[in-house]
Amino acid sequence: MGKSKAEPRLAENEALAYVKYIRTSPRKLNLVAQSIRGLSVEAALDRLAFSKKRVAEDVRKAVQSAVANAENNHELDIDRLVVAEATVGRTIVMKRMRPRARGRVGRLEKPFSNLRVVVRELPDEDDLFVLDDEDGVVAAADEDAVEERV
Repeated sequence: MGKSKAEPRLAENEALAYVKYIRTSPRKLNLVAQSIRGLSVEAALDRLAFSKKRVAEDVRKAVQSAVANAENNHELDIDRLVVAEATVGRTIVMKRMRPRARGRVGRLEKPFSNLRVVVRELPDEDDLFVLDDEDGVVAAADEDAVEERV
């Protein structure tokens, strides 16, 4: 048994929710996780609420947990949150036996998955950046800063 890998550090404007042992295959869970990547939290929760996939409820709870962590632990504005990452990992596989003909047994595999959801707070409209066309330098979109550069 080696050391477990350290989780990557989060930025100050990010919050994390990690759900272990979701009883579904990583392939099926990734279909739902893929549908919410890059969406605002509000849009992601709406999409998950109306999804017909069984695992969408577990993903919705994970997104809500990440939002709660962002609000309570990191003091982020929940109106500006975006689902930055939704990654799926494989974990244990339960093995079961199913009786078959002539005294044989078939093997059933029941996979489990892990889900990692990272939400990120978008900057204010005032904090956005613009690209200067002439020399390719990025400058703040603050009017005073732009006037000084021109």
